[in-house]
Amino acid sequence: MRVDLFDFELPEERIALRPAEPRDAARLLIVDPSGEGFQDLIVKDLVDQLGPNDVMVFNDTKVIPAQLEGRRIRGENIAPVSATLHMRMGPSSWKAFARPGKRIKEGDRIEFGHGGETCLNGSLGAVVSEKGEAGEVTLSFDLSGPALDEAIATVGHIPLPPYIASKRPEDAQDRKDYQTIYAREEGAVAAPTAGLHFTPELFDALDKKGVGRAFVTLHVGAGTFLPVKADDTTEHKMHHEIGHIDQTTADRLNAARAKGGRIVAVGTTSLRLLESAAKDDGSIAAWSGATDIFITPGYRFKIVDRLMTNFHLPRSTLFMLVSAFSGLETMRAAYAHAIDRGYRFYSYGDTSLLTRKD
Repeated sequence: MRVDLFDFELPEERIALRPAEPRDAARLLIVDPSGEGFQDLIVKDLVDQLGPNDVMVFNDTKVIPAQLEGRRIRGENIAPVSATLHMRMGPSSWKAFARPGKRIKEGDRIEFGHGGETCLNGSLGAVVSEKGEAGEVTLSFDLSGPALDEAIATVGHIPLPPYIASKRPEDAQDRKDYQTIYAREEGAVAAPTAGLHFTPELFDALDKKGVGRAFVTLHVGAGTFLPVKADDTTEHKMHHEIGHIDQTTADRLNAARAKGGRIVAVGTTSLRLLESAAKDDGSIAAWSGATDIFITPGYRFKIVDRLMTNFHLPRSTLFMLVSAFSGLETMRAAYAHAIDRGYRFYSYGDTSLLTRKD
């Protein structure tokens, strides 16, 4: 499909630079492609949209401070370099997007730290062991395992999305704001942002309603921020992300569907992982590995019935996904409605609850 079909005009003032406070006070747009139109609610009203047989599926990945600033050292030639870690390859290696990518070569030595300072017993050093396309490199660090994790946590920054980072610097509040209250599996570069709206009070209300809650893990990579530069969706390459679903969770979701319950994915990351693990008959199995699933209109969804998701960038893979889920014309109308009514967009913005188009 032509990428320009997924373009729309978004006023700059619609981009949220801070989240709503409290989290569940954000606005919630109900979108039903069956012709019921749109409802303007708030996240606290989510309870009234779900039934006791429904199960909400959350991505429990935890954002790490994956933005690293350092110096590239090549003999006596020293230059500043920035790297955003996006997928762990082993105990001591990560794939990363590096800038300026064209100036980095295999074998280059990079030392990371705040303002050029060193960390731990000397420095957080790495060697560029492989160079790919579009600034992607593989970094082999001097440290490994928990020692590397501790060093990254010490010198790294929260990698705010570029549409926020271009307007203000990351600060201490972002370490709290850019994390779900249920995050536990470290490894994400970006937050599963639909989950940012949940509070302990909202969880309690959902529990009282009898709405089920299940957790899966997909470590969101920096590729989620990359624009689609191709003119046609068939020419766009998705980056891999690592995830897993255990057997107990798979059994629970299958049981819920057997009882007529709906599977409600909280965020596009949960949806992509569920659809990666789903079978053609609509059942789901335990699953672990890397997925690069790219969902565009024409995709036949196997397991997810409803999707809670924030408002996405024009021409992005995520707007393509929601257009596949509820229909392109429905989502274009929904986004026009959201812009007209003053909804806040992107990671810290408002959210929506979509019903799948049959």
